[in-house]
Amino acid sequence: MLEMYFDKATEKIELVRKNEMKQMKEAANRIAVAIQNEGIIQLFGCGHSHILTEEVCYRAGGLVPINPILYEPLMLHEGALRSSELERQNGLAEKFMSEQDIRQEDVMVVISTSGRNPVPVDVAQIAKVKGAFVIGITSMEYSKSQPSRHISGKHLYNAVDLVIDNFATKGDAALTYNKVNVPFGPTSTVVGAVIINAILAEAVKILADKGIEPPVFLSGNMDGADEHNSKLVEKYKKRIRLLN
Repeated sequence: MLEMYFDKATEKIELVRKNEMKQMKEAANRIAVAIQNEGIIQLFGCGHSHILTEEVCYRAGGLVPINPILYEPLMLHEGALRSSELERQNGLAEKFMSEQDIRQEDVMVVISTSGRNPVPVDVAQIAKVKGAFVIGITSMEYSKSQPSRHISGKHLYNAVDLVIDNFATKGDAALTYNKVNVPFGPTSTVVGAVIINAILAEAVKILADKGIEPPVFLSGNMDGADEHNSKLVEKYKKRIRLLN
């Protein structure tokens, strides 16, 4: 199973590399333009998808203008079962999205592997109304295998401006074993982390090639990092609550 999981995860990553590079380059260009225009990158996900929004926030070697939208009832620590129930509620997103400072110069990234639940769809639609360019990271196989729970019938993939497929299988569990009755071994998080970090790395290059110094954090455990990072934090902390 160790080798099989490595094989499956690598297979998914290679599918992304082969099929999603054009979309990822567009995402990176959009992000670079947003940063050039003083915008920020907003991210949202429910349940385990929220992990990817924190993956790239306040990260050594990562871009500074990253703002995860963390609505705690939709995360796991306040009650995993309850978070799943809430994710299925039409209209819930308005409760926390109305107060979000999302602007026309921003990019919004919404992550949902099944793509079927109302909250991620609503988040994408609200961000579009606010003027942001919206990117969805989802599984097309999974989405097309299950009916939408959104009142409009939309999945995430048809509620965004740009779709990136993480190639998770239906149910997200990539492994089987003849002594186990259900599939196991999810891949969406590891593949999603590769997708997001690759896009942001490309955005750094695009900015540098334009002669713009990319706003990238240094590790706080390196000499000189505090001075470097404090200047960047000062620039963005008014729009990114987690930097205060």
